[in-house]
Amino acid sequence: MLYIRAAGTLLIRRRICYNLLLMHRILGGRFGHETHPRSGARGFTIIELLSVMVIMGVLAGLALPKLFSVINQARVAKAIGDIKAIQTDLMSIEAGGQALPASLAAIGRGGMLDPWGNPYIYNPFPPGPPPGGARTDRFGVPTNSSFDLYSMGVDGGTAAPLPSGTGQDDIVRAGDGGYVGLGRNY
Repeated sequence: MLYIRAAGTLLIRRRICYNLLLMHRILGGRFGHETHPRSGARGFTIIELLSVMVIMGVLAGLALPKLFSVINQARVAKAIGDIKAIQTDLMSIEAGGQALPASLAAIGRGGMLDPWGNPYIYNPFPPGPPPGGARTDRFGVPTNSSFDLYSMGVDGGTAAPLPSGTGQDDIVRAGDGGYVGLGRNY
């Protein structure tokens, strides 16, 4: 009887040790890299993979709008730089006493596209007051006296008054070159 009791205690001790080892692997072992006690296979469970995918989706959802905003700001900055460069070329021609060219092709910038893939719009004015189709500010006053130069912006559409819905995202030259930037900010 003593032998059976000792053998039973030995079996109970082995079972407790096995359970403790199993609990250590489940709770305290390296996350996702432990060997399953029966199969010998290593890997991640479906729950671990799904939780990682959910976390990555949330992080991407937070980061993508900011990324698109930064990309748009870079495009606006490039359009502003292009318009300033074209303006410099046109103003140097005008300062030399020559008449403004009829198109951007005359100064070698005819095929130049804005960052959104649209051509830059150049409208030279005849001598005298600006014509009726000139760009205007929110008070209806023409923004330039010698020529208009602008990009149609993100939407690819435009309207002569800057406060209009389609004119607000245009990158414009205004104040006879004193301002180059978004139409909504002028």
